[in-house]
Amino acid sequence: MTERSFPNWGRLGQSLVLALVLPLWACGGSGGGSSASAPAVVPDCGSACMADRLSVADVETIVAQTVVQAQAQGARATIAVTDRVGNVLAVFSMTGAAETFRVDGGRGVRGGLEQVDVLPSAAAAISKALTGAYLSSAGNAFSTRTASQIIQENFNPQETSQPSGPLFGVQFSQLSCSDLMRRATDNTSLGPKRAPLGLSADPGGLPVYKNGRLVGGVGVIADGVYGLDLDIRDVDADLDEQLALAAVRGFEAPFDILASRITADGRSLRYADATATSPLPALSALPGSLTEVGGYFSPATVRAGVAFGTADSGIRKDNTTFAPLGGYILVDAANNNLYPPRSSMDGLVSAAEAQQLLSSALEVANRSRAQIRRPNGSAAQVSISVVGLDGEILGIVRTPDAPVFGLDVAVQKARSAAFFSKASSAAALSALPDAKYLKPEAVSPIAPYLTHLRSFLNRPTALSDGLAFSARSIGNLARPMFPDGVASTDNGPLSKPLTSWSPFNVGLQLDLSINAIVNAAMGDLSFGCTGLPNLQNGLQIFPGGFPLYRVSGNTVQLVGAVGISGDGVDQDDMIAFLGIANASRILGNGLGHAPISMRADGIALPGGRLRYVQCPQAPFNNSDEQNVCAGL
Repeated sequence: MTERSFPNWGRLGQSLVLALVLPLWACGGSGGGSSASAPAVVPDCGSACMADRLSVADVETIVAQTVVQAQAQGARATIAVTDRVGNVLAVFSMTGAAETFRVDGGRGVRGGLEQVDVLPSAAAAISKALTGAYLSSAGNAFSTRTASQIIQENFNPQETSQPSGPLFGVQFSQLSCSDLMRRATDNTSLGPKRAPLGLSADPGGLPVYKNGRLVGGVGVIADGVYGLDLDIRDVDADLDEQLALAAVRGFEAPFDILASRITADGRSLRYADATATSPLPALSALPGSLTEVGGYFSPATVRAGVAFGTADSGIRKDNTTFAPLGGYILVDAANNNLYPPRSSMDGLVSAAEAQQLLSSALEVANRSRAQIRRPNGSAAQVSISVVGLDGEILGIVRTPDAPVFGLDVAVQKARSAAFFSKASSAAALSALPDAKYLKPEAVSPIAPYLTHLRSFLNRPTALSDGLAFSARSIGNLARPMFPDGVASTDNGPLSKPLTSWSPFNVGLQLDLSINAIVNAAMGDLSFGCTGLPNLQNGLQIFPGGFPLYRVSGNTVQLVGAVGISGDGVDQDDMIAFLGIANASRILGNGLGHAPISMRADGIALPGGRLRYVQCPQAPFNNSDEQNVCAGL
């Protein structure tokens, strides 16, 4: 196959995004004890890990191992390798590999991105590789199969009368249109880089480890279908996953941190079903060629990865504001903090207040017991964001080993909470153009979601009366069953009905971004996913974001929001909720949570009340403290 160049499919993926996964989230604690034969988990070493990056030879080995396995199975694959912050190090198309793939959620529905079959295979391979890299860390190794398990309408999939997956909706993050995610066209190694299809739930994406440390991801597509695993009760011989397992031979994740060693809400996670066999030759002898991918991999030359935790990666340890708490920050090409605490342009939040909110949340995270990490008793690893009333980023900080995906998601959660709590949001939604579907061609208007929401809540003024919505509250309304997971009930007002729902046709979350996805498919690289300046990187619908208010006498004013992502969703909720409460006590100037009477959980519905916050049991290491969010 000759070298070819694809256009910038930008957000295209955005949504294709399937599903992602990751922070698992939700729910429950870590898995059982360590195996005596398992490799030890190597702790994250931040900027000291200069040697822990993929070399050109490493990348060539990963590609070659994949191709050899594909030849042994008579398959023709497209392979992508990335580093931990999303730089694409290689895209290789075997001779005869399909240039496009078909999106198929396996539910026989139409609409959204379902059955779209014109997208380039390289986009799928890159998104799979980024998913393996972005969802994993030194304490957890998650694959695209893991993502599949935690984004479906039930957790576990097909387990009736169970709520949706803990990371329901995470597939619509890392979008190409996100103002937080960086483009490869800036010619720097700084991450995090965007994913052409967002996060993926199609088996065949795995993290890559070297010397026991996470250094990147690999993604493979050879079967021509971009879907997910609808039934985890069986063991699949998935071709893409078999090839990905061959790819990481010698670069495997430490056994003790595999998803299969971790539980969520008492359920074991899945890492891989397939097995792989076979050895290897030089890249130049392989049937196929490196493939230039516009906006992601150009020129078509294998490159080395960047060392995570260094300034070149775009993520490094802070040496000023957050240094005492071990915080890490995003930096620009001059190694300056890209999102330092700053005042909002409207003057409603000061730089000092943003700094205190970030510091208070970081302090809670450092004390919190992780829910999706090994070994047991590890501290939570999260990304923390503060945004202003209109979504402007007022500061970002993260813990050293937080999964990279959480950076974009933390901002999404904060912006979503602020947007839904703002009194002008009804008018903004009503003014948006219709979402346009590709196959078959159809439109899905945005305004009816608002009409359905108001009817569902029996609140004619919803989204124009200042009711405070958390990310969890929004998520309650965006599930295909309400209450969540209860069979034979109607869908929430922000979701498609279950009969037409799939991870590629979810409802408002996708419909807000799908037009940007289509534009990206035609080469548009502009920022902004939804047409709403408040939601530039898209809507997010799982817990961990809260609106921020200033109370003075009888005056209550919405001023911004805080978002957290990276650990269990209850952990994310708690860190954001307590971070605001603790900062409020320290500041003592009226900045803090919405008054209880204004919160969405005050609405009584036939199926039960909306939820505003849910905090985990015994959440802190070295403490038996309980009910830590009560009364706040």
